[in-house]
Amino acid sequence: MFEDFHVADRWTGEDLHCQWKATVVAIATRHADAVDIEFDVNGRAMWIALPCTAWVEQKKRTGKVITDQLAAQAAGRFLKQLIEQGYDSRREIYTMTVAEVLEHLDAVVTEARREGAIPSLPVGIEATR
Repeated sequence: MFEDFHVADRWTGEDLHCQWKATVVAIATRHADAVDIEFDVNGRAMWIALPCTAWVEQKKRTGKVITDQLAAQAAGRFLKQLIEQGYDSRREIYTMTVAEVLEHLDAVVTEARREGAIPSLPVGIEATR
């Protein structure tokens, strides 16, 4: 679904290949109360930050937790939407609101039900840096 996808840049029409690369707890790396999801977009790192409070809200709403796979799917869906809407390609990181996280989670879960499952994240990815 959204761990490895292609999307056309709104302004240039360029085909962008977006691939999930990493999920990092940002508390340790940039002292932020967030989980950062890294994507490779045509060879360039793009990060989507999900606030940790989204995990609390999701648990309250549904009684279920946000898994790594689900977080990556929601972030990928958000990134795809950003690109389609004409994102600023010079930015390296975008931060989702709690409401955006919940909205994208709902959409991903709905799509996963149609497809039968949420795709697992690739394992054993070679470091590209």
